[in-house]
Amino acid sequence: MLVAIWAQDKKGLIGKNNRLPWHLPNDLRFFKETTLNHTLVMGRKTFEGMGGRPLPNRQTIVLTHDQNYPATNVIIMHSSAEVLAYAEKNDGMTFIAGGSAIYQEFLPYCQKIYRTVIDADFEGDAYFPSIDWKQWQLAESTVGQQDDKNLYPYHFETYQRITS
Repeated sequence: MLVAIWAQDKKGLIGKNNRLPWHLPNDLRFFKETTLNHTLVMGRKTFEGMGGRPLPNRQTIVLTHDQNYPATNVIIMHSSAEVLAYAEKNDGMTFIAGGSAIYQEFLPYCQKIYRTVIDADFEGDAYFPSIDWKQWQLAESTVGQQDDKNLYPYHFETYQRITS
């Protein structure tokens, strides 16, 4: 099953220079706990923005047009068809983890969404693509805990695709 996961500010901003424009440890923990022992799919720029190495205990797929992309301990794929075929055969969840173009490409195939909304405005250069929310039903919304390390108000949302 394909699943999208991302965090955004209240304007839909998701990145700045291929990195997160905020520091929210509880969201990073949520991302880790949700994706652990599953597969992550991301574009090359997102992968490099995360340090160019796979996250522990997750299979990472890097989608790139570069036929000779040099990366170790990850699966390199060059087309959305390759990713979709992998996800269809995969027993676990395959998480789409960015950036904007990757979300745009795979959102039509996703059955579930995990979205963190940070109730603040940040500066950045990457926004989540437009989404037809009529195709999705909010299944859960949980307010995140603010503290001295998680300074911004935020909440976690889970959506299921509405099937006709």
